[in-house]
Amino acid sequence: MVARLVIAAPSSGSGKTTVATGLMAAFAAAGLAVSPHKVGPDYIDPGYHALATGRPGRNLDAYLCGPGLIAPLFAHGSAGCDLAVVEGVMGMYDGAAGQGELASTAHVAKLLRAPVVLVVDASSQSRSVAALVHGFASWDPEVRVAGVILNKVGSDRHEVLLREALDESGVPVLGALRRASQVRAPSRHLGLVPVAERQADAVESVAALAAQVREGCDLDALLALARSAPSLRGEAWDPHTGLGASPASPSSSSNAGRAEYHPRIAVAGGAAFTFSYAEHAELLTAAGAEVVPFDPLHDERLPDGTAGLVIGGGFPEVYAPELSANEPLRKAVAELALSGAPVAAECAGLLYLSRELDGKPMCGVLDAAARMSERLTLGYRDAVAVSDSVLAPAGTRMRGHEFHRTVVEPGAGAAPAWGLHRPERRVEGFVQGNVHASYLHTHWAAEPGVARRFVESCAP
Repeated sequence: MVARLVIAAPSSGSGKTTVATGLMAAFAAAGLAVSPHKVGPDYIDPGYHALATGRPGRNLDAYLCGPGLIAPLFAHGSAGCDLAVVEGVMGMYDGAAGQGELASTAHVAKLLRAPVVLVVDASSQSRSVAALVHGFASWDPEVRVAGVILNKVGSDRHEVLLREALDESGVPVLGALRRASQVRAPSRHLGLVPVAERQADAVESVAALAAQVREGCDLDALLALARSAPSLRGEAWDPHTGLGASPASPSSSSNAGRAEYHPRIAVAGGAAFTFSYAEHAELLTAAGAEVVPFDPLHDERLPDGTAGLVIGGGFPEVYAPELSANEPLRKAVAELALSGAPVAAECAGLLYLSRELDGKPMCGVLDAAARMSERLTLGYRDAVAVSDSVLAPAGTRMRGHEFHRTVVEPGAGAAPAWGLHRPERRVEGFVQGNVHASYLHTHWAAEPGVARRFVESCAP
């Protein structure tokens, strides 16, 4: 059993990330091994969580992975830790559109049997806070709202009024944080600026959050609450088990004839490509690959012996001039794709493989042009593979998420990657030789065969 807390809020902008990251950093500084988690498909907050704890930030998404994988993935990520802190998404009861509670913070809290601490933006209220908290605490009796942290409190007098009001709610106040502009992280069109883009400043921000939380929250009471969580049933997720292989024999049975082959798979990273799920690299490794990171902003060639390439999401539009200026790497990527080596690209990776991005030359693997747009494309998608590819055979059904403010023209190749069925019907992405490029972010833990098929495709 791992002690655990879910940090929720009535709405976005209440201060979940401030409180969750501050708690993670404060408990880690106190000597606890803290496991960081984020509800939903967000890639940016987990970067701050990892900085706060020294452990990979992991996502718990009941839409992408299914409710049945939430507790196993949590147990996998929190193994050996003293405490797990789970940051929620949006408002506590907000989930996948039109799907009831699915993938909401409340849903995940129930799946984890975890107590919930509600973060309330108290900046424009006093006694009304009690009605707000009472409503959230009583809406679903299966959700245990066990404490409140008041955020953006204006003064000592304001705090007294808030605490007096909440005395009547039956939900204890476990912290009160003053307005503090110096601990805010800068944001951009898709949320906070990732840690990789502001490493030194991010370290200072996380340290300031930890200090603010230590000063304003009852850490002993919060830890005691976390330890009151009951045990979870079932086994932890394991990448080898998911692949149907044992740790002693990482390759699948269908690949037994070349069990000793460990293809080197290069994975793009650095400031321009920060979006990835930790389980993807774990699955590739379990399938027999050697995973090697590289930075397209600075590395002028791919890692020696690269047999396959994975380019995840991020903000290449911010770094289009620098990515374009790295012509040796762009040519190396194009040559690798032309050679028939497997390439999997998601969102930012799709832009990088295009002919150009905002007029700047990119790798030219795809005959498509990418540009920034005023329109934000955001939401869960139900998808089916349209074409056989290095990731999946045609007909494979997966769930994904789109999150971008760019447009690629054309939006699909002669052999599209996915047919999307929610919220609208359309085809999307490119399957070109052994290249699979798409806007769709998917979580491979939901379909481990994706990783196995990609690794097997790297065989000579």
